[in-house]
Amino acid sequence: MAYAHLLVAVAVTPESQQLLAKAVDIARPSNARITLITLAADPELYNQLAAPMMENVRDVLQEETQQFLDELVRNANYPIEQALIASGELSKHILHTCRTKDVDLVVCGNHNQTFFSRAVCSAKSIVQSSEVDVLLVPLSA
Repeated sequence: MAYAHLLVAVAVTPESQQLLAKAVDIARPSNARITLITLAADPELYNQLAAPMMENVRDVLQEETQQFLDELVRNANYPIEQALIASGELSKHILHTCRTKDVDLVVCGNHNQTFFSRAVCSAKSIVQSSEVDVLLVPLSA
């Protein structure tokens, strides 16, 4: 089956290069579009620990996340339509993006090795709530 628009859920980790490479391999034969989505780190924990000194933590984390996405896009060797930064529950953002951007395949990675971590990983909620195909790629560190 040829897909027209892939949504790749990446994390700010080196394994995201591997995940994006897999998505590009799938997209290239049919010239499918690729959109990236990631979660911004939640600075609330940091703000509570050092509130007066960390007023701009959210901006710094957002900028670091954007720089990471920009680097992924530069190194993709394939056109990336859009790179989105979300906050909150990833599965809700993925569902919304699939509905509003005509995504027909979600690609996400899983590097959880233990039974317990597999049972509670975010990929599980993505698969459960998805209305389109989901490709879960095992990642090695």
